[in-house]
This record gives sequence, C-alpha cells and structure tokens, in this order.
Amino acid sequence: MSVTPDDEGFMAAAIRLSRQHLGRTATNPSVGCLIVRDGVIVGQAVTALGGRPHAEPQALAEAGQLARGATAYVTLEPCSHHGKTPPCAEALIAYGVARVVISVTDPDPRVSGRGITMLRDAGIEVDAGVLEAEGRRSLAGYLTRQTKNRPYVTLKLAVSADGMIGRQGEGQVAITGPEARAEVQALRAETDAILVGIGTAISDDPLLTVRTPGLEAQSPIRIVLDPSLALPLTSKLVATAREVPVILVASENVSPLAADAEGIPPSVLPDIFPTRGEIDKEHDQNSQADSSSPATEDVGQAAIPQPISPLVGGEARAGEAGPIDPADRLELRTPGRAEGGTTPTDAADLDSRRAVLVAAGVEIVYCNPYHPEVLLPALATRGISSLLVEGGAKTARLFLEAGLVDRIELYQAPVVIGEGGIESPLDATDIPSGFTHMGTQMFGVDRLDEYERGL
Repeated sequence: MSVTPDDEGFMAAAIRLSRQHLGRTATNPSVGCLIVRDGVIVGQAVTALGGRPHAEPQALAEAGQLARGATAYVTLEPCSHHGKTPPCAEALIAYGVARVVISVTDPDPRVSGRGITMLRDAGIEVDAGVLEAEGRRSLAGYLTRQTKNRPYVTLKLAVSADGMIGRQGEGQVAITGPEARAEVQALRAETDAILVGIGTAISDDPLLTVRTPGLEAQSPIRIVLDPSLALPLTSKLVATAREVPVILVASENVSPLAADAEGIPPSVLPDIFPTRGEIDKEHDQNSQADSSSPATEDVGQAAIPQPISPLVGGEARAGEAGPIDPADRLELRTPGRAEGGTTPTDAADLDSRRAVLVAAGVEIVYCNPYHPEVLLPALATRGISSLLVEGGAKTARLFLEAGLVDRIELYQAPVVIGEGGIESPLDATDIPSGFTHMGTQMFGVDRLDEYERGL
C-alpha cells in the first residue's frame, strides 16, 4: 500500500503526541503511537515517564480487540529485543494489527531494521519513512546519543538590537519580553539538562528551573562549569539542590584524589544521580526522587580526562525576558565573603567547601569543564540526551568553536543595551556553516530564528 495523506496526518498526530514526554523518559526515547481502525483512533499512547512502559503496548491495550486488523502509527521503529520489557514488535503481532507505519528507523544496533523484519515475517505490512524529517526532529536527543555518543545540544541566546547579551557587572539584564520567556520555559521543560558557566552562576544567581505553572516538576538537571568550586554556598542553585539536581563540573586538579595520588585519574561522572525521566516519574507518584538512584540502560563510554584548561570567568548570561523574574533576581552580597563566589585559596578551604556542597545535595564531578568533547560523552553515559546551553558568552563560544552545537535558538529584541554591553558570540549574519535556517517566529516584539544542523 502506498503512503496516503491520511497516513501523514495520523503520523503528524503521533509525532505531536510523542513530544508530551520529551526529556522525561530517561534513556529511552519519547515515542508516540496511534492505533487506527477504519479512520478512527482507537488507541494512543506515549512512552511513559521514566521510559517504561513503551508507547506501543499501552496504545494496544487501550485499543483492545479493535487493534486486530488495524493500522499502528509509530514514530520510531518498534523494538525487537528482550530488555526490561518484551519486544514491542511482538506485541503488535500478538494483537493482530494488519499494518504498521513508521516514521524513523531505530539506529540502536539491537533494533535497527530487525523490528521491521520481525513484523514483515509475521505477515504485517510495513511502511517506513513517513514524515521522517519531522520524526527525526522529535527524536533528536535520542538519535544524537545513539549515533554520536553525546547529547543533542541547543544553544539559546537573547540578543539586543545593538548585538549585546548583557551588561558588564549587572547580573541579569532584561532583553526579551514575557512571551519569549514563556517559550524558553517550555524549551527547558522538554530538555534533560541545562548548562551555564560559573560566571553566570555567580553574577545572576539563577534558579534554572521551569516556573510555568503545572510544569515545575519538569525542571531539567542543572549543570555548572565550575572548575575551582567557586559557586556561592548561599546561591539558589545550592539551596534547591535537593529539589532539582545540581551537578558542578570541576577540574580534576581539585578532586580529592588529586591530593592523595598524583597521576590517578578521577572518575568521570559516576553513576549516582537519577536521570531526568526517573525524577519526573517520582514526582508523578507524589514521592521524592532518591538522589542515589542509578541511571537506567546507560549508553556510551566514559570519556578520558583531558588536560585542564584555565578558569573561564567573567561571563554574562544571555538576557532573559522581563521585567526580571523575582525568582532569578540577583541577591546582593559582598564578593569574596565566606559563602562563596571566589576560588578556594587552600586545601582546607577547598575541603570545607566541598563538604558543604555535598551536604546540600550538590553533586561534584571531575571532568575537564572546558573540553566539551570530553564532557558531552560523559553526560551521555548518565542518560542525558538533550542539553540546553543557556548562560555565558564564553560558554556559548566554547561549544560553538568545538562544533558541538546542534541547534541555535536566537532571540532578537528591540532593546538597546548601550555602553558596557557584552557582545553576543553570534548574530543572524554570522551563523556557522552547516546550519539551516528552520524558520522565524514572533513572540510579542521579539523575533526567534531557529537554526539546525542535519542529524
């Protein structure tokens, strides 16, 4: 049977459905599945929070006997291997569906093509590649982690009319308006982790959570590039570390092992934090996430630590919308006080600071903060499939120059920063080669241009 406009319509609906749990399914992809009989949807589901159960068995169970002879629309090739759940291809066969329409073939070597073969061997008609480009966009995090052994990286920048992202010495500066800010909150909600540099963490004292009512539990894991453990102990990040995970990425030379055994490389991102999907699943069960829960079905190989780069400081965050949200307002404090904001000066100070951070629930890992080609694979081993880089001109340049940005969300606002402004690392006239302009949207008076590399 050839692909019809109805097939594309139902697949578009399945793709929209799949986006409901983006960033919340741990190491498994967020997949949408529709069961359609005689042009009517009789079952539908998205991969459950935490990654199980998968979409197909849930949708089949909802359809029940109506699944026999029906068509299943699935955004990703049904799995064919026995893992912690039986193969979804077997479930489709058992329920007696007559046809399966697939958007994207799974690159996982345990599945790739095998699910399709299993279905066809059972006499089920299979059509693959329907709305594949749209399907790949919805699965970008999973596909990138599978094929490149790293998270899919989105760089978000808000740039003023005079090409600035902030003003020196002023912490957060309002650049975009409330409509754009709401859109950024939605982006955070579907992302596994958000990353800023230590300069942003000190100057802005941000929360980096999702504050849209009803979506607070979808806040991403918060990561700070903090080579010398300079994060203020009174910061909002430290104060909320037991509510939403915080990871400080410190240089290997401040590791406890560095003082104990020269030349012994420290562990890179040890597996002691829950994945984003596991946290969300715990929230939905009205219980607190256990900060010692291991990630599930980890993929990728631990990265090898590289030589240490010097501290990159003095960053300013890409201006968020505003008036400034009170939850992210910079608290006045004197630089260099005991609570933090300066580099520890001796081993005793470092040990004390480390102990306070850990007691507050902050995880400290030792992996060169300024070698993203090392850090990103290490994050992938933790089940982090999507990463939002949101803070600091130097941090933005770091990822851009390494060629490790997959998507750019460039907000342009009519605000003028003027004297003392911090120049944006890019604007619409100097987007790096290899990016395609995907479209423009307006949020109030602010313009969003989105650029992507091919997956």
